[in-house]
Amino acid sequence: MKSTASLFRAFIVLSLLTGCSSYRPTPAAFHEVLDQPYRLGAGDRVRVTVFEQDGLTNTYSVDQSGYLSFPLVGAVPARGHTAQQLEKEIADKLRQGYLRDPDVSVEIDRYRPIFVMGEVGAAGQYSYVPGLTVQKAIAIAGGFTPRANQESVDITRDINGKVMTGRVVTSDPLLPGDTVYVRERLF
Repeated sequence: MKSTASLFRAFIVLSLLTGCSSYRPTPAAFHEVLDQPYRLGAGDRVRVTVFEQDGLTNTYSVDQSGYLSFPLVGAVPARGHTAQQLEKEIADKLRQGYLRDPDVSVEIDRYRPIFVMGEVGAAGQYSYVPGLTVQKAIAIAGGFTPRANQESVDITRDINGKVMTGRVVTSDPLLPGDTVYVRERLF
């Protein structure tokens, strides 16, 4: 009986240690992307202003395939571009037989949403605003449930076309399109 209890305890300890080994530290690129200029993605909405061209000045959405449908020139690639790169792209296309010297300005009108899941009051999709942290996103989603692990959360983020997941503290900043997962605490 004593050896069975010892064997059972050893199995429990081994199980707990194996469960902890699945954790990987947050990749370096995960935080480096925070210091880079914002790159557009599907779901973003931009305000394009073409000086002295009221018919072209409007708000446009980046579609699921990463393009912006712009009058006269058609589809303009936007995914992965900064606002300044998109300005240049639109101006270059307008220069090709439409306008002599277009003056184009692009500003972000609405960012793509974030998603909050797991042990929160109201999981779902929420609007992103600049300066949003994990803690603020959880507050918007109804706060932690009584079972929530309040120390750290998992964030899934698209970095240069590669989807990465990392464990961060609640004071970390979020980016548009991030998915926050609040885990259940063990005890």
